[in-house]
Amino acid sequence: MNIGLFFGSFNPIHIGHLIVANVMAETTDLDQVWFVVSPQNPFKKNKQLLHEEDRYKLVSLAIQNNSKFKVSDVEFTMPRPSYTIDTLLKLQEKFPQHTFRLIIGGDNLGQFPNWKEHEQILSEFGLYVYPRPNAEPSDLVDHPNVRLVESPLLDISATFIRAQIKAERTIRYMVPEEVEAYIRWKKFYV
Repeated sequence: MNIGLFFGSFNPIHIGHLIVANVMAETTDLDQVWFVVSPQNPFKKNKQLLHEEDRYKLVSLAIQNNSKFKVSDVEFTMPRPSYTIDTLLKLQEKFPQHTFRLIIGGDNLGQFPNWKEHEQILSEFGLYVYPRPNAEPSDLVDHPNVRLVESPLLDISATFIRAQIKAERTIRYMVPEEVEAYIRWKKFYV
């Protein structure tokens, strides 16, 4: 199968993530999209980061009714911070029958040359890029292994969602109902 890997902290997962993943699964040659829950992003330090098992559970709840989606905890047992190239190579070794592609936002494309082993990622895996607000232009848009995928431009952020929860406001329609119910039940982000 052709698998798109959508990495993120998913803190929490929201409809923006799900819409992008669905567009990737429905409009490209990807057979599935795997949500790779990252324990710690080397570029982000977040004091409000839920434990990875809790974020894994939220993603599981969000995608449970879509057979084209899977959630992966592959990075949970890897050294931290985890780097995308290491995860890609581990998945390639573990699932040699699949072809893996990396899904990133257009806002990450300009910074992509700063990623560890970015040239290897480009040559061996390739990028599927979705649009993001305020994305800087990048020379990589013309790279043969970079595919720009048209997708709704959504500016929904997990930061905004966490602030809404902390302020005791609704997050209805921003996350799936099951995700909101679990967040409220567990009293996450309060």
